[in-house]
Amino acid sequence: MTYTVIAGCARTGQLGIGIATYSLAVGGYCPAIRGGLGVVSTQAFVNLKLGNLALRLMDLGYSPDKVMSELAEDDPDFSYRQVGIVNAENVISVHTGSNTRPWAGHLTGDDYIVMGNVLAGEEVVQAMAETFKKKEQLDLDERLLGTLEAGRDAGGQATADGTHLNERSAAIIIHGHRDFGHIDLRVDASEAAVDELRRVHGIYKPFIPYYEMRHQHPQDAPAQDVWEQNNL
Repeated sequence: MTYTVIAGCARTGQLGIGIATYSLAVGGYCPAIRGGLGVVSTQAFVNLKLGNLALRLMDLGYSPDKVMSELAEDDPDFSYRQVGIVNAENVISVHTGSNTRPWAGHLTGDDYIVMGNVLAGEEVVQAMAETFKKKEQLDLDERLLGTLEAGRDAGGQATADGTHLNERSAAIIIHGHRDFGHIDLRVDASEAAVDELRRVHGIYKPFIPYYEMRHQHPQDAPAQDVWEQNNL
């Protein structure tokens, strides 16, 4: 019961994922990402080891399609999984198992995957794909967040009888070419997690230059409250 966008940015080389679901703490168990290598989401009936296994295989030089075939070979319950992979060259592979709960499916483009399960219908991933393509001029984090909002506004998640399931957790994670995240924002428990993620993102993003300064040039970094007074 999750909808997700996984993508690379040709302009910056960043890789990222945006994900929202009725389940709790989704940012801690579905995504796996490493800058300069690839990004993965394993969802639906989640097998927690598949994401890191996929990254290890990509690190050995396996293509996304080869990684996917290895995951299928390793997991006897692969028909219950939904998995998306985008590597650093923006090569993609995606799997929606036949035993994932409907509506389940995915759409792909040159540098992105949108996918989900237990959705209101195909219109959810269609709206996500259209929004991601339209926002190509924006930073990757803004594109991912806007794409999640489009999925929510198109109906998001729903049970078989049409009952809407609100988003109780959500995350946006962006990596550049480093071993740590550029942006890693998570809402683990909320009755409107996509809204809360937008709020947290709006507060956090202006501080990115300051945290970069503390990392790269600590001798030049003033106290945070002083920087905030002078820059925000």
